Amino acid sequence: MRIRAEMHTAANTIPWNKVLSPGRQTTYALLARSNPSLGRQIHQAGWGKHRMAPFGHSAPTFPGVARESATYVTGGPGTIEFGSPLSEVIEAIATGLRQTELLDWGGVAFRLTRVSAVAPPEFADGTARFRTATPVVMKGSGRTPTGERTTRQAWLLPGDDEYPTYLAQNLQRKLETLDLPGKALLEAVTWVGPKRSFAVGGGLKPGAPIEVQLRGDPEALQAIWSWGLGQANSAGFGWITA
Repeated sequence: MRIRAEMHTAANTIPWNKVLSPGRQTTYALLARSNPSLGRQIHQAGWGKHRMAPFGHSAPTFPGVARESATYVTGGPGTIEFGSPLSEVIEAIATGLRQTELLDWGGVAFRLTRVSAVAPPEFADGTARFRTATPVVMKGSGRTPTGERTTRQAWLLPGDDEYPTYLAQNLQRKLETLDLPGKALLEAVTWVGPKRSFAVGGGLKPGAPIEVQLRGDPEALQAIWSWGLGQANSAGFGWITA
């Protein structure tokens, strides 16, 4: 499930280092407002077997303004979305948003005008084609073909040998975290967008938006749609738009 917040801002731009980085803190602030114990649990211990943060969010989008290559342009009406495969998490985020009039997004003020729920597609045939609006970030093993570890910050990009394996493993880890018995299997990466790095709390994370073909149980595909692809979804990476 997702929650869409419609908003309005008088600001003309958002600094690139603030496009995604406020989202994680904002989400925890919304959880703290409406369900403090749940927010503390996720922040301190994560969720489930793999202790993951079971939520994601989009970047703020403003469809009425023209894009510019060097600037993240804002202005007028826009939207931002938050998602989680857990009903208690998304309900707490929704309640927090409905109690918020002005959202501080890294120093840029968004005046909220409407909050609504967005249900996931049914995926009745057990297939899904997902495309992300924000880069998908993945870490690999950091090892050479001979098995020697050379780094612990082995960021992967589409085309790297380990990329499909680690992306598929991430899908499985999400389902194990949610204790879902079904599967979400990676069949193919069908499109790759331009590489881009965003600054978040842990520094710059590089990645690229992608489109993937998945096959699996409808409930599992709905969970991935609500959460996102790859790692660092709580920081806004891997947000699925189509």
